[in-house]
Amino acid sequence: MRRRRTQAEDPREQPAYTLTEAAQYLDVPSPTIRYWAAGRNNWEPLIEAPARRPTLLSFLNVAELHVLAAIRRQHGVSMPKVRAAIHYLAKHTRRAWDRRHPLISARLETDGLDLFMDQYGRLVSISQAGQTVMREVMTAALQRIERDNRGVPARLFPFTRSRIDDAPVMVVIDPTVAGGRPVIAGTGVATGILAERYKAGESVDGLARDYGLDEAKVEEAIRCELRTAA
Repeated sequence: MRRRRTQAEDPREQPAYTLTEAAQYLDVPSPTIRYWAAGRNNWEPLIEAPARRPTLLSFLNVAELHVLAAIRRQHGVSMPKVRAAIHYLAKHTRRAWDRRHPLISARLETDGLDLFMDQYGRLVSISQAGQTVMREVMTAALQRIERDNRGVPARLFPFTRSRIDDAPVMVVIDPTVAGGRPVIAGTGVATGILAERYKAGESVDGLARDYGLDEAKVEEAIRCELRTAA
């Protein structure tokens, strides 16, 4: 009989990423990630990290921050008001897992998004047009999260460009591949390795030949790691 994996054994729940790594992968300033994940002064964090002092994030935390970053791209994130909207969403969900991770709950992709947008929109007084645009941004972010058959995030395709409408799906973060570091989707080739070789002076076309990849994928890997490259 196959034993069901417990939460403690699930690699998605394990401390694996520093705040600096999460900031790099999500293209969000490190102080912002620290504010959201570790809190500041009297403000508690927006997410529950599995390790403190130092703060280390799980894959699920990175997915949560990915969704928060989508909000930030469209509208300035006010931490107390986002917190209130998150708590509102958690209060109106049934599963314990969804209450712990409301921003990446499967419900958020359906009626939960309506609940969140209604509460957040009223708290920050954004226009109906602004809410529509933010909804589109959050939907785009949620669609880049691949889930298992229980609705729990299993893989994340982070935005590798500032414009989300033309961001390709070439880089993936999978906690079971390459220690959870970003890789080229469909391969085990870590983006960090490609970026290091590129910084050392190797060409994109040479790296593509070495790994049997399209040049566009190599460029996207470098962009993920360096942002200003490629």
